[in-house]
Amino acid sequence: MFPYFIAKRYLFSKKSHHAINIISGVAVCGIAIATAALICILSVFNGFQDMVAGLFTSFDPELKVVSAQSKYMAADEKELEALKQLEIIDVYSETIEDNALVVVNNRQRMVTVKGVSDNFTELSSINDLLLGDGVFELSADVIDYGIFGSSLLTQLGVRADVNAPFELYAPRKGEKLDITNPLENLNNEQIFSPKVSFMVKQSKYDGNYVITSLPLARRLFDRQGYVTAVELKVSENVSVSEAKSKIEKLIGDKYKVLDRYEQQEDTFKVMKIEKLISYIFLTFILLIACFNIIGSLTMLIIDKKNDIYTLRCLGATERQLESIFLLEGRIVALVGAVAGIVLGVTLCLLQLQFGLIRFGNGDGAYIIDTYPVSIKITDIVLVFVTVLSVGFLSIWYPCVRAVKGLKKEK
Repeated sequence: MFPYFIAKRYLFSKKSHHAINIISGVAVCGIAIATAALICILSVFNGFQDMVAGLFTSFDPELKVVSAQSKYMAADEKELEALKQLEIIDVYSETIEDNALVVVNNRQRMVTVKGVSDNFTELSSINDLLLGDGVFELSADVIDYGIFGSSLLTQLGVRADVNAPFELYAPRKGEKLDITNPLENLNNEQIFSPKVSFMVKQSKYDGNYVITSLPLARRLFDRQGYVTAVELKVSENVSVSEAKSKIEKLIGDKYKVLDRYEQQEDTFKVMKIEKLISYIFLTFILLIACFNIIGSLTMLIIDKKNDIYTLRCLGATERQLESIFLLEGRIVALVGAVAGIVLGVTLCLLQLQFGLIRFGNGDGAYIIDTYPVSIKITDIVLVFVTVLSVGFLSIWYPCVRAVKGLKKEK
């Protein structure tokens, strides 16, 4: 209590040199601004991550089961049959996904063909992504349909209501390509557009994907009885993480169970790396801001050297004297950290409420009009611990050296 009482008196009492008060105030402001910047930057990254996850949510399944050993797996494997009977699964949908060549009106492009089961609309929110006057339809009588990504149709130079057929080509299983007559070694299927396209607002899907029926995809890729993935929707009263854990125990190591973040692992890994790099750079800036605390403490020690000599004569130990100034530096770091967190959270809430920082002129040229923000308690705790750790470590050595220097001088 004795070091704390003296430290508090020194912090709030008037100094003989007014510059010490100014430097201490600058130190608090510098730490507060750096802390607020950390909160805001991390919250913006969280906002972008949640936004991207929201875009994929409408297309990607909650859980996806793939083979851990090969691309294709038999649809009637006993583990998958057991998965169909699992009570926590609401929708079980088989898919085939592979590359093919699409040709329409003498224009061609490599695409990803995704063959889906008839219950695909129950699994995803694909109907919310459709553009055009038609409906989501996979087949009708003898006609097969294909729903194209909006950007892909633009690249092919056609619209969703085109009447011309789309030709799909894929290599036949186990045959080598004959260069003199390549079409002889290719499977060919014909599809039509149901006068709609889809837009996920992600180029990976909008510029490459064609959704069609599972039977057509199996014929195209010579994979009767096989799938590349089983896509699942879990019951409402069951969490995705809980369902994933149960499914992994049921089907074993032969398969991988992927949630939405793992399905887009590359995208979210890049975002995590960017967030980490930003955190490291801002921590360095915070360290520089802490130099102001070192300066103010050093000047305070010099200003109070007569008090130090008096306290020594009254029996104060060297450790107690060091504790006085260490506590004062820590109080400055703590005040700056708390003020910065309050400021940062306030700015984030204002951005959420009023959209203070916008993209362009807000004319709809971007997916969103304002910077997205998502405040997470874990980030606030991380920033608070970081600020206190950097602040406490940066003042320890200079403070101890300054007190020992005065002792030698005496």
